[in-house]
Amino acid sequence: MRTLVDYSWKLQLKDRIPVATFRLQHSDPGNLPLSSTTIKPSEVTMANSEPQGCLAVILSLFGVRLNGDLPTSEQLPYRQRDDFLSAAELSFYRVLTLGLDGSYLVCPKVNLADVFFVSGSHKKQSYKNKIDRKHVDFLLCDPTSMTPVLGIELDDQSHARRDRQERDQFVDQVFEVAGLPLLHVRAAAGYSPQNIADLVRQAVADRALSEKVVERQEGTPVCPKCGTPMVIRTAKKGNQKGAEFWGCKNYPKCREIVET
Repeated sequence: MRTLVDYSWKLQLKDRIPVATFRLQHSDPGNLPLSSTTIKPSEVTMANSEPQGCLAVILSLFGVRLNGDLPTSEQLPYRQRDDFLSAAELSFYRVLTLGLDGSYLVCPKVNLADVFFVSGSHKKQSYKNKIDRKHVDFLLCDPTSMTPVLGIELDDQSHARRDRQERDQFVDQVFEVAGLPLLHVRAAAGYSPQNIADLVRQAVADRALSEKVVERQEGTPVCPKCGTPMVIRTAKKGNQKGAEFWGCKNYPKCREIVET
């Protein structure tokens, strides 16, 4: 015959310590009389001896342990890679940092989704998926603001494959439409730090020369970066506190502003 147990519990404070009182009643009073048990959560511990709460106390009465099925580091299949940078990438990284001499911070293997965002709602998820699993070999950032300044692709022999060429063409278009320059450098046995630095400075200078044209739609300016109508915002701090200005709808991903 199946045996049933009814239980109830309440939580109260005694000397500022949470105490759970449990009242259990067996379906057959002859086998298990009505009883009441008071247990402090600190008296119930798991395998690692950490105090448990009232839920753990209740479940432990029925043989259930909260940590019984938790995965451990031994069960998870993750391991650290030994090839974060290939030999060619590491060689170029050393020359690049030497040539730049601290003028930019060099970030290797940066996911495109961490650099770019999708403006507008048309097929937004589809366009996000296109860049989610792609990265740029090196991203140069301003050392103070960490604003991306230039992307660098190190083109080895694998870039001659058709699939890589299609991927490169798409990445080039992403950088171009977003207004961030992308420099391609052919992989070689050796590099001149000065030559690499000159290529970088020229690419950055070319970007600075390109002016942003602010268009308007019925009096509302269009964000020069996103191409979407801007909205009126009010400065909340600084010297211009209280002043109104046109700001991008995609803030903080886009911080473009236009004076009213």
